[in-house]
Amino acid sequence: MNCRHFILALVFAILIGGAVANANQPVTVVSSAANDQLLYFTSTSLLADDQRVIFLSDRSGQPNIWLRDLRTGQDRQLTFNTEGFLKSYVYFDGLPYRGLGRASVSVDAERGVIYFIQGRKICAVDTNGVQRVLAEYPANQMTAFTHVSADGTRLCVPTIGARALDGDKILKGKPGYDIDARVQKEHLVSYLRVYDTATGKEIICEPVTNAWITHVQFSPRDNHLILYNHEWCADSGIRRMWLWDGKRHIRLRTEGDGRDRNDWTCHEMWERDGSAIIYHGSYTNGPTYIGRVKPDGSGTVEIALPKNWDRYGHFTVGHPGELVTDGCYVVPSDPKRFGGNWISVLRVDWAKKKYDWQPLCAHGSSWTSQDSHPHPIFDHAADAVFFTSDAQGRRTICRVEVLPSK
Repeated sequence: MNCRHFILALVFAILIGGAVANANQPVTVVSSAANDQLLYFTSTSLLADDQRVIFLSDRSGQPNIWLRDLRTGQDRQLTFNTEGFLKSYVYFDGLPYRGLGRASVSVDAERGVIYFIQGRKICAVDTNGVQRVLAEYPANQMTAFTHVSADGTRLCVPTIGARALDGDKILKGKPGYDIDARVQKEHLVSYLRVYDTATGKEIICEPVTNAWITHVQFSPRDNHLILYNHEWCADSGIRRMWLWDGKRHIRLRTEGDGRDRNDWTCHEMWERDGSAIIYHGSYTNGPTYIGRVKPDGSGTVEIALPKNWDRYGHFTVGHPGELVTDGCYVVPSDPKRFGGNWISVLRVDWAKKKYDWQPLCAHGSSWTSQDSHPHPIFDHAADAVFFTSDAQGRRTICRVEVLPSK
């Protein structure tokens, strides 16, 4: 460990140990000489037994999918990609139609099957490393985050015409233009592509014009309901969140009752029981907030957070009424940056518009890239939180216990 990394680790330890009286001590559960990280938060990274973690690592010299057995500490490499990483959202500097889709991995936790994209091939691998190719998505399309249904029978792969991401050019980073503006001006089309996971047959291809779709999530209770977004849209207050029920496209947040098209709204996610969608954002010239809406667009509840809690972050779900976040919460000693510093649990009474906010620990991650975002998730029992941290100079996966509520 060099001097800089030692100092970072020391600061991390001080923050964990002393800044908040009820903070807990996280434990590193996946670490190597390389970078190891959780999957994106729209997929769990844990198999159903909560004892095996699916993660991304570059320890082979290329990004690949690995499995860690937490009981034995043993790792298994599940993919053997040697072609770099795929150009997609949010990895704009990847290779067109080649490499592992770092944003494409989603886990069927019950059956132990991991879905991913390699080049243009849509693939599956089980925990023994047995791989198969389900299908190929069309040429001149680019992808984003995928999602497998709760019963494991369907996989949704969103795509958009390559023009949205500047065609087949290899980019140095995010394109130097407003992607949503191009999508609107040129009437570009995204597709909700749904594949049968047994046969690989594309059973649904639903076009959505004037939309850049990057996040898709099946309802935990109904495969006909797909939650999706319009990414980086200019009017995210009313255009970010949508639901397709197989026939209708339902906009989940509209203007009125203090809501505005210029609000920032983000990171929508199903409640575990499928009863509602939770989300968060910030009001125009106002505070941050957390929100909840039913799948038909009714029953909206939004709760404002303290005025200075303005750090970027994510909110993901545990049992109904439970959230975990890596953002918003601020204490005076926090370093100044755009992202949050704390892993916190919220227990929310949506009917009374009240919550209990419980900081668990400082995560120490830098927020300097998409991969260093903590992206905290509950385990299935909701008694622990897993998150990614680069506090020690490389990405590791940590676990922290959820403290009993007061």
